[in-house]
Amino acid sequence: MYSDVVTTPYWWEAAAPQAAAPADWPNTADVVIIGGGFTGFGAALPLARAGLRVVVLEKDKIGAGASTRNGGITSGNLRYAFGALSQKFGAEKATKFYQEAHAARRDLVDFITRENIDCDLQTCGRLVGTVRSQSLDSMKQDAETLHRVIGIEPVVYDKAGIGAHIDSDKYCGGMWRDDIGGIHPAKLLAEMYRLAVAAGSIVFTGTAVTAVRRVAPASPTPFTIDTDRGQIKAGHVIAATNAYTDKGLPWVRRRLVPVISEMIATEEIGANRVQSLMPSKSMYGEALQLGYYYRPSPDGKRILLGGRRMDPNPAKAMARLKAGLLSILPDLADSHVTHHWYGFVAFPLDQLPKLAVHDGVIYPCGFCGSGTVWARWLGQKAAMMVLGDLEGSVFSDLPFRTMPFYSGDPWFLPLAMRFYALQDKFYGTSK
Repeated sequence: MYSDVVTTPYWWEAAAPQAAAPADWPNTADVVIIGGGFTGFGAALPLARAGLRVVVLEKDKIGAGASTRNGGITSGNLRYAFGALSQKFGAEKATKFYQEAHAARRDLVDFITRENIDCDLQTCGRLVGTVRSQSLDSMKQDAETLHRVIGIEPVVYDKAGIGAHIDSDKYCGGMWRDDIGGIHPAKLLAEMYRLAVAAGSIVFTGTAVTAVRRVAPASPTPFTIDTDRGQIKAGHVIAATNAYTDKGLPWVRRRLVPVISEMIATEEIGANRVQSLMPSKSMYGEALQLGYYYRPSPDGKRILLGGRRMDPNPAKAMARLKAGLLSILPDLADSHVTHHWYGFVAFPLDQLPKLAVHDGVIYPCGFCGSGTVWARWLGQKAAMMVLGDLEGSVFSDLPFRTMPFYSGDPWFLPLAMRFYALQDKFYGTSK
C-alpha cells in the first residue's frame, strides 16, 4: 500500500532539514546569496573565508530542496557527447567543457577530504549500461575520447564482462569509469552549512525573496533585496535557486525548465544480497534519454533508484520506478519500497549548465540533473567572480535564452517527455 511508504527522502533519516539559528536582521551585506543548497553554500564558504559579510537567504529550511533529494552520484554529466559539442562549439571548447567537468568532480572529492567531511564518500566508479549492442561501438569511441581529453581509462564491457559490476540480463554491455563515485547528499549539505556559518556567514531560513532591484549602480551597495522579513542592501547578489526559482527572480525563471526527478529506496535487503546483485557496489546509470540511475545505499543494505516523473499520480509514479528496478534486478520482486520522494531539477533550453550575469546579479544554475557536482562548483565559481578571480568558467560565456510566452511554467514538458520515451522505446528495442 502506498500509504505505508515514507514520502520524504531516505537521506533525511541521517540529516533532516534544519532551521537556521535566530539572528538579528542586517541592513547591509557585502554579498547576499539567495538559496541555501549546494550552490548557495558553495558560494558562501569562500566568500566568508575571504572576510566578506555574507548573508544567505533560504525560503524553506536548510536541506529542504534539491540538494538533499538527489541520488548522491558525483557524475557531473554533460547532456551532450564530445562529438556533438565539437560540432556546435568546436573541438577546443568541447575539450574545455569536458576538462571543467573533470575538474569539478575532482574538486568535490578534494573539498570533502580537505575539510574532513563525513558524508559517506565512495570513490567506487560508475557503470552505464546499454540495451543496444550497436551502442558499444560509440561507447568505445567515448572511452577513447575521455582518455585523450581528461586522462581517465574507462572500460567498455560486453554482456559477459558486465557481470563484474551488475547481476542483470537487461544490458548487453556498458562502460565503467573510475572518476565518478557517491556521497550522502544530506550529510554533505549539513556540513557545508556548518562550515559556512563557522566562517562567518549569516543564514536566514523561512525567508522568501520577493524582488531584487539594482537601484544605486554607483553605490557600494547597489542592490536592494526585498523579502518577506524586510529589506537588505548588498554589494553583490548571487541567485542560487536553480529549479526552485520563483517569481521573485523572473529573469532566470524564464530561462529554466523545472523537471521532477523522483526516487525510491527498498527496504533493507541485507549487505550480502546487495553485494551479490551489485558486485562492485558502484554507482549505476543507463544510456537512455529517460534511463534510471541507481546505487547501493551508503550502508550497503538497500538499493536506491531514481528517474524522471512520468505520471502525476504518486502511487503510479512509484509503481513505475519499482517496475524499472525489476527490469534491471528482477530478483527484487519480493522486496518492498519503503521511501518514495521527489525533487526538481532544472534544464536551460540548450541543456548546458550556466554561470550567467544579468543586470549585475550572478546566476549559477541549469545543472541538468547533475547538480551533485555542478551546484557546488558553479556556486564556488560565482564566489570567485565576486572576488575578482579572472579564471572563470567555460560556462560563463554561453547564451542563456528563453522562448516567447514562457514564464517558468513548462506547459510543453509532457510532450517532450513522451518524445524522449518514444526515442528510448525505439532505441531500447533495436538490436
